[in-house]
Amino acid sequence: MPTTIHPTAIVEPGAQLGADCEIHAYAIIKRWAILGDRVVVHPFSVIGGDPQDLKFDGTSESWVKIGSGTRIREGVTVNRGTHAGSFTQIGENCLLMADCHVAHDCTVGREVIIANAVLLAGHVTVGDHAILGGGCGFHQFSRVGESSMVGGGSRMTFDIPPFILVAERDEIAGLNLVGLKRRGFPREAIREIKEAYRALYGTKGNIREIAARLAAGDSFHTAECRRFLDFFSGGQRGFARPRHEQVAAEGKQAE
Repeated sequence: MPTTIHPTAIVEPGAQLGADCEIHAYAIIKRWAILGDRVVVHPFSVIGGDPQDLKFDGTSESWVKIGSGTRIREGVTVNRGTHAGSFTQIGENCLLMADCHVAHDCTVGREVIIANAVLLAGHVTVGDHAILGGGCGFHQFSRVGESSMVGGGSRMTFDIPPFILVAERDEIAGLNLVGLKRRGFPREAIREIKEAYRALYGTKGNIREIAARLAAGDSFHTAECRRFLDFFSGGQRGFARPRHEQVAAEGKQAE
C-alpha cells in the first residue's frame, strides 16, 4: 500500500518518509525526521522535536532516524540530536508503546520493545532485542545490552550488560535464558555465557578488570560470550550488579 497521511496529521516540509508508511490522525512529523519504509506513527506522537536541552540553540541541523517496520504508538516523543549532524536513531522493527520518550542522541537497536511510559534520557544506548518494561527510567549516557530485559517500574542509573534480567534499582535478577533460546543461541554459547556470568560476578574486585582477564583467557570462544565480556570495556558509568545469592543460583544452572 502507498504511504498514507491522515488529513489531521502534520508532516512538515523537509521530513522524509519511506514507502508504505502510515501516519495516523494528529501525529506530528517534524522536518528533522527521516522515516524508513513501513513505519507506523499513531495519534499525538511527535517525531523529530527539539531536544530538551538548555544548551540547544535551535539552529543546529540534527535529525531523528526511524528504522523500517518500526511501530510508534500514541503519544510517543522522539527528540532530535543536540549537535549539528547528530542523530537520534531507532532501529528496524521496533515497537515503541504509548507515551514513552526517547531523548536526544539516543541509539536504539533493532527489534527492541519499549513499553508504555518508558523514559530514556539523553545519549542512552539500547542494544538489539532488548525489552524495556513499562514505566522504567534510564539515566543519561547509560547503556542497555542486547537481549536484556528490564522489569516494569525499574530505575536504571548504571549500565545493564547483555543477556541480563534486571529490576528495581540497578539490580540484576539473573540471565535472560528464555530470550537467548528464542533468538536461537547455540547451547555452547549459552553455556559459556552462564560460566562467564558466574566468574564475573562471583569474583571480588573491579568488574572491568575481571571481564578483561576473562576475555584474555582461553575459556570463552563463542561470539555471543565474547560480546558479553566486551561490553564491560566500554561506557562511562558503573554496572548493574546481582545479589550474591542470585550469582549462586545462576552458578547452579550452569553446572
